[in-house]
Amino acid sequence: MKKGQRQLSKNAKDFINDDYLQKLITSAKTDKVQIREIISKSLAKESLNIEETAALICADKELAEEIFDAARQLKENVYGNRIVLFAPLYIGNKCINECAYCAFKASNRDVSRRTLNTDEIGKQVEALENVGHKRLILVFGEHKSYDPEFIAETVRKVYSVKVGNGEIRRVNINATPLDIEGFKIVKDAGIGTYQVFMETYHHKTYAEMHPVNTSKGDYLYRLDGLNRAFEAGCDDVGIGALFGLYDWRFEVLGLVSHSLALQQTYGVGPHTISFPRLQPASGVEMNKKWLVDDYDFKKIVAILRLAVPYTGLILTAREKPELRREVMSFGVSQIDAGSRIEIGGYTEVGDAQVIEKEQFVLGDIRSLDDTMRQLLQDGYVPSFCTSCYRLGRTGEHFMEFAIPGFIKRFCTPNALTTLMEYLVDYASEPTREVGKILISRELEKISDSKMKGEVIKRLEKIENTNQRDMYF
Repeated sequence: MKKGQRQLSKNAKDFINDDYLQKLITSAKTDKVQIREIISKSLAKESLNIEETAALICADKELAEEIFDAARQLKENVYGNRIVLFAPLYIGNKCINECAYCAFKASNRDVSRRTLNTDEIGKQVEALENVGHKRLILVFGEHKSYDPEFIAETVRKVYSVKVGNGEIRRVNINATPLDIEGFKIVKDAGIGTYQVFMETYHHKTYAEMHPVNTSKGDYLYRLDGLNRAFEAGCDDVGIGALFGLYDWRFEVLGLVSHSLALQQTYGVGPHTISFPRLQPASGVEMNKKWLVDDYDFKKIVAILRLAVPYTGLILTAREKPELRREVMSFGVSQIDAGSRIEIGGYTEVGDAQVIEKEQFVLGDIRSLDDTMRQLLQDGYVPSFCTSCYRLGRTGEHFMEFAIPGFIKRFCTPNALTTLMEYLVDYASEPTREVGKILISRELEKISDSKMKGEVIKRLEKIENTNQRDMYF
């Protein structure tokens, strides 16, 4: 490798063919028989190819209702009624990039720049633990200050903070794509998922959004980022696109193309896919040409659920509570809750958002407890489970467990025990009441009497003793 040349993986390849994806969008012909055959394949828990995904995208409104119904059914079949919860923790917003849509871009003088120090990180984590969070995603700007050693040090600090029964059991990362050695350093700190979003898979739009003379301007280097993660031993990765930069139909095909490429190369696709919509941001002029309306947003979620049956779908707090509640049933498996995205936001701001300190405006800033209560009232089991990651059920091992349905068997008991921890340690009385009703209802659904008895035993220990973190 020449001096100054950026390292690519041995499998580096630009697999996004803009012309072909565009042709699929404009020329796909669909009928009821074809769509129902594709849906049947998905309900058999088989990943869809690009052409099949394009057919779902182009289906008319009548067939779209069948797509929505199928997405609900598949979500129930694979994940049950669990929803995993986490919170974002922004560590620093210094950045060397000039992304046209982002408040953190280097030239934006409206934004307040800051990086949390070790003590400040500790205070943020304490605040998050004191309301019941167990899973975090740490977010970093792209800057030389946030190198792999700094990210790893931050991860270790987060894991070290424990208040009462509170602890962070899983730390995910959203940061710049690293080289192979950098990924190894971060992996050794005990991270969970490493997210790298392309933002847009459309080459021309990518170039317009990310100037060529900036770090993020190298399309192939970013597309190859998670290949390097796999080569470094990170088998738990997340992808995403920012919907509103280009045609949503193209971006869905881009995400599915990326998922299939990882699966074909490494035997396992991304652990999660995120599909945030473009939102207003301080010092940023929004181009509204490609903004996605609520109906199409629902189609995005449902189609992704059918296209990638075993990939977790993350619905963020960019969306308003009412829409989050509606979209949840189409296949979402994870949401953030009680989120603040200001640097220091969990201890230093009140109920109102401070836009000068945010990367974008959030649509849902309800507390974790309010969000939990709504989920419980709607019949979901909120989960803080992290057992698969700590027992090594990731990557190919996850697929070995998930495809026969074993994950659902483990996940419901683990979700119930982490829910009981929350109810005992952190919940308001109204949330505690509805939570205990739901737990009783869920216990009745467990057909394995031995497993049911063990779950009941663990729930009683959590409620009556200080014993915690009992997972299957």
